[in-house]
Formats: sequence, structure tokens, C-alpha cells
Amino acid sequence: MDKHPVSKKLAFATADIFGGGSFNIVNFLYSYFLVVTVGISPFWAGFIMLFARAWDAVTDPVMGFISDRTRSRFGKRRIYLILAAPLVLISLYLLFFPYDFPVMGLKITAALFSYLLFTTVQTMVMIPYYSLSSEISSDYQVRASYNSVRLGFSIFASILCVAVPGIIVGMFDDPRIGYQVMSLSFGTLFGLSILVTGLFCREEIQTAPVESKMSFKVMAQPLSLKPFRQYLGMFLTLQMTMAIMSGLFFFYVNFYVDAATTASGQASMVGMLGAAIMFSMQIVALPIYIKIIERKGKTFAYRLGSYLWIIMAVILFFIPRNADPVMIYAIAAIMGLGISGPGLVPHAMYGDVVDAGQLKFRSRLDGQMSGFTNFINKIAQGIGLSAVMWIIGFAGFIERQPGEPDVLVQPDSAMLAIRIIMSLAPLLLMSIGIFISHKYKIDARKQAEIKNIIASQQLLSDAQMDEVLG
Repeated sequence: MDKHPVSKKLAFATADIFGGGSFNIVNFLYSYFLVVTVGISPFWAGFIMLFARAWDAVTDPVMGFISDRTRSRFGKRRIYLILAAPLVLISLYLLFFPYDFPVMGLKITAALFSYLLFTTVQTMVMIPYYSLSSEISSDYQVRASYNSVRLGFSIFASILCVAVPGIIVGMFDDPRIGYQVMSLSFGTLFGLSILVTGLFCREEIQTAPVESKMSFKVMAQPLSLKPFRQYLGMFLTLQMTMAIMSGLFFFYVNFYVDAATTASGQASMVGMLGAAIMFSMQIVALPIYIKIIERKGKTFAYRLGSYLWIIMAVILFFIPRNADPVMIYAIAAIMGLGISGPGLVPHAMYGDVVDAGQLKFRSRLDGQMSGFTNFINKIAQGIGLSAVMWIIGFAGFIERQPGEPDVLVQPDSAMLAIRIIMSLAPLLLMSIGIFISHKYKIDARKQAEIKNIIASQQLLSDAQMDEVLG
């Protein structure tokens, strides 16, 4: 019987409806929601995001450490997906609850604690889920196949969570009610998707719980592995770039590209359509990148997509105000083709890096590596998003004041800052990722060699280990 039927791949991929969907709801809508609907200044919105990411500095590594040491009838990872499913609904609802306290300090405090709750639940789901992606199969190419299906679900959810939440909010005269209906609807969808993976996706690689005690030295152990550091660099540059661009996307489109529509008080659909096109093209490109990985390797696919992304991002700076939306749609399509490559590759190579770690540490540290990756990732995203919020605040961006009508026009200084960030972030960050990708050496041949050494339980000297791991 086929150990990897389509039904198993679908069950595995379903949880990333939450991963991709919640990522886009938060990154595309949350800063906009805080500033425009709740009326919190960009400075305090940046503080909320940064503090929440600092909280992840504690929860992510701890969750990875705990899952590596868990024993249950549902394995090390899936038990946490099952437990977290109902909590997702509650935390997403509170995240988008439009607190309307008369005192600004109470608003900021409520928003902060809601965000902390959501990130904690997100950690409870995503750290075990990332670990599960390395245990789903021991085969180099099969892992890539699983993760391409997973990324397809993630991107499809991303499309829904760029377009549909805004449509739901826009159905109500009072956007505060719209945000509550939206969060309850998607919280239910996310909870069910996580539950399906937790109940029905059995991992192929099953190992005994790790026995070591918790300490900072133990949790940081994966950093001594060179391929892990390289993987981490490629993943962080990707995620930080996506977080910055998605966080500013609707500011850029609504107040610059389609400024006339926004100024007239009408709702602009250009941003939603552009984002939908971009994410749709990411799905279209996935089978292309799978073929590229088969023939040229994962790092080649990462670099190819990164170059396309950088070129389109630079072009964004030169788009004129109130441009023809067709220009944005064309750029979004090509950018989507580019993002798909570096978006897929780190997920596809994670299991290979864990194999390398098993060879070096004599134990599979899936959870530890996943926890440390997400800890660094969220800190980087938090710093990036906070920094850009502060920058546009200093540049003169105007937030809605309590009891006042929506702000429909923004100053040129704020829009110039947004345009510069939208172009420079991919250019600088993805160039770093491209440089790191040239140093990464685990290809299909090397992964097969690592897997064979693990299976034979061969003990290697330090020199031999360095030669195998590059």
C-alpha cells in the first residue's frame, strides 16, 4: 500500500490553512485595524507588535522543547494541535475585538494582551506542526512533495484571508461589528483545519522523547549546526520581507496607488484583487518549482524566485500615484511567481536540516529546531514591522482619532517612506538570502548520504562530520 496517499498529504496540509491564513490576516489587516479602526497611533501599534514578538522569545523555544519530550497516544506533535483547536477561535476573536475604552492606555493594554494570547496559541499550533513536517517522511523528494501541497493550502488560505476578511468587514456599516464577525468565521475555519491534521495525519518517523533537561544551552544547541544556521538565514530573510511588505501593502495601495478612490470615501478593491492575483500565481508556480528542485536543487529554486521578487519590488517605487490598476495586477502576478520559490524552499529543506542535526547530535531535535526557528523568525518580523510603523509615524502618517471620521488622505512624506520601504526591503533582505543559499550544501545526494549514515548508526569523527555536513 502507498505510504503517501493523496488523503494523507491533504490531511497533513490542512493545518496550514491556519498557518497561511492567520499570517495574512494579521500581517495585512492587524496594523491597519489598530491604527484606522481602534485609533491607536503607529508608534504604539509598533510597540504592541514588538512586545508580542519578544513574548515569543520565551514561548517558541519552550514549546519546541516540550514537544520533543512529549509522550502521548497522538505522538509528540499532534496532541498539541488537537488541544489548541478551540483556543484558536477564542484568541482570534479577542485579537480583532475593537476595544473602545475612553482612556488610550486601556486600549493599548487590551490590544497587547489580546495579541499575546493569540501568539501563544499560534505557537502551540505551529511549532509542533513545523516539527511534524520533518517527521512526515524520510525521503528528500517526498518531503518536497508534501510541503508543496502544504504550501498550496497555505497560499490558498492566504488568498481567502486577504480578500474575504475585508469583504466581510465591508458588509457592515460599522466596521467594528464586521471585524468581530470576520474573526469568528475564520476562527472556526482555522480551528477545524487544525483538528483534522491533529486527528488524521500520522507521522512516518517516530522517535522516543528526548530526555535532556531544559536550559538555554540545550535550547540553543541547534545553532552549532552549520546547515541549520544557513537554513535559518534563508528563512528569516524570506519571512521578514513578507511581513514588512504585507504590513504596508494596503497602506501603499489605498493611499497611493488608488488614492483618488480612498479620498472620495469609497472602498478600494485594487489591493484585494492585487493580493489575490499574487497569491494565485504562487499556487500556479508551485509545480514549476517542484520540477526545478528535481533538476537543479532547492537553493537554485530559492535564488530564481528571489531575483524575480526583487525586480518587481524595485519597480513598485516608480509606479505613479493613481496608476492604472492593471499595472499593479501585472506586477503582482510576476511577483507571485517569484515569491513562490523562496516561499517553498525553506519548508522543503527543513527535514533535511533536521536529518543533519540527528547525525550531529545523535537525536532528532525537530521541536527544538522548530521552536528556535520561530523564535528568531517572530523576533525578526516584530522588529521589522515595528520599525516600519515607527518610520511611517515619524514620516507623518495620520491615524484616526477617537470619535473622528476616517482619515482619507495621507501626507506625501508618509507615502514616500512607504514606497521606499516596499522597494528596499526585498532588495536588501532577499540579497542576503541569495548569498546564504550559495553556502548551503545539502542536496539530494548529500541527504541520502546522511540518511544512510544514520541508518547504519555509524560513528563519525569531528573531521568526518564536518566533511559530510559541508
